[in-house]
Amino acid sequence: MLRGLKDVPRPVWLLAGGVFVNAVVSFTFVFVFVYLTGPRGLGTAQAGLIVGLGGAGLIAGNFTGGWFGDRHGHRRALLTASALGGAVLVTLPALPLPLLCAALPAAQYAAGVIRAANSALVAVTVPEGARRQAFAVIRAVSNGGFTVGPPLGALVATGLSYDWLFVADGIGTLFFAVWTARVVPARGAARTAAAPDGGRGRGIRHELRARPALLVLLGAILVIDVVYRQQYSTFPAFLADHGMDTRVYGLLIAVNGGVILLLEIPAALALRARPPLHIIGTGLVLVGSGYAALLLGAATSTTVAMMVLVSLGEILYKTTATAYVADVAPAHAVGRFQSLYAGVSVSGVVLSAPLGGLLYGAAPGLLWPLCALLGVAAGGTVLALGARTVRRAARPAHETGSPAAAVVG
Repeated sequence: MLRGLKDVPRPVWLLAGGVFVNAVVSFTFVFVFVYLTGPRGLGTAQAGLIVGLGGAGLIAGNFTGGWFGDRHGHRRALLTASALGGAVLVTLPALPLPLLCAALPAAQYAAGVIRAANSALVAVTVPEGARRQAFAVIRAVSNGGFTVGPPLGALVATGLSYDWLFVADGIGTLFFAVWTARVVPARGAARTAAAPDGGRGRGIRHELRARPALLVLLGAILVIDVVYRQQYSTFPAFLADHGMDTRVYGLLIAVNGGVILLLEIPAALALRARPPLHIIGTGLVLVGSGYAALLLGAATSTTVAMMVLVSLGEILYKTTATAYVADVAPAHAVGRFQSLYAGVSVSGVVLSAPLGGLLYGAAPGLLWPLCALLGVAAGGTVLALGARTVRRAARPAHETGSPAAAVVG
């Protein structure tokens, strides 16, 4: 395992240290609804609207962060977003309600830009062939931070005040900006390569049309993210309806974090030579299979099995898909491709709760079968695409027209 990790450049390891610290203190998203309805005294409808606007800001940041990086440099985009986002978070508790309504989505927008720029920065720093390991390292330390963060945030909120959550999150984000400035070289990984035509390059739509496999993958990721994020909305409601309290849900979420921490990096190393679409498709099928386990009833065994299967699927598809998008991107548009994937991969933040909640309220018995069906269908589509890509790669070059055709799909 250590031999595979040697392919990960030193700047990525140092960047991972900053990611971990920032993830530990990024606990405001867990408590923001409670903060708005508690210390801020808002009704649930008002709080829900503000949280929804924050989710929209997060998605918008993911979709645009890589575009800024392609134009101005991914390191600069990451530093700017971290500095601005941290400054907003630090001052947020002191803001009156009208400004709070604007500041929270702005902070979430900055968080989205940070996420996309961070992925693009790793993509341009790490050579093809080692990206799965590099993204696995980043995801593992990030999940480690998120595992530690919420319990720590609960202690801060109850022992001090909810205001300190935002201050700590802001300071952590500012620290990430300073840390990144120190450990990531200003040259070499700051900007993607210029396009062959002098910098403008072919339009992003043309680049995507030339990569139909990527378009199919993005569609599958959109579907699976709506399914995957049911664990944060309808799943706890399902547990409560079957007599399981918040402690059970917390333990199940801990299972998710534990499985990822134990297996994320080993899985990436063990499977780094396998075709990426096969791994991604298998991961999507596992996510769907996890929700299928709930069809056996609400018991400790079935809910644990569900969480383990979903966690294994997450390990397989998320790291591999991020690296795959980087590998097939043209050199002048690595950031934009990462932004497309980043935005699609968090679309469930806005879509999953409304869609899942509507179905669960109207016909609760249909939700888990539909989640299972959608997950397996999305995975099956990617697996079929992977098989076709492998067959095309095995054909002689004169039959495919170009060896590159097998890469871009």
